[in-house]
Amino acid sequence: MSVAEDSQAELAMDYDRSKEIKAFDDTKAGVKGLVDAGIVEIPRMFIRPTDEPAEVLIQGMSTLQVPVIDISGLEVEDARKKIVDEIREASEKWGFFQLINHGVPSSVLEGMIDGTRKYTVFLALQKN
Repeated sequence: MSVAEDSQAELAMDYDRSKEIKAFDDTKAGVKGLVDAGIVEIPRMFIRPTDEPAEVLIQGMSTLQVPVIDISGLEVEDARKKIVDEIREASEKWGFFQLINHGVPSSVLEGMIDGTRKYTVFLALQKN
């Protein structure tokens, strides 16, 4: 083992990822806070160790699914009640959900996303 490998192994032993993540979460600044602070290097907590297979990271996520709510029957009273209940439940349990069969053209959705990006850039420029 080389000197560089020895020091990397020593650093790995002293590293507490969960402690770093907790400290990051406690700041409530998020990734934007890191950017605003002028970081020049990706924090270690965001880098997957090479000896940790990607499957391990997503194993627990395989059972999680964002609630998908079909609103195509919104004009029918019984269906509307069911849709409202699904939205309420998704909002309470998840805080977000995906709507399908809403009839909004994809060009409108893409325009909204583009506008949101431009607004975010505008706000960032105003801060500087």
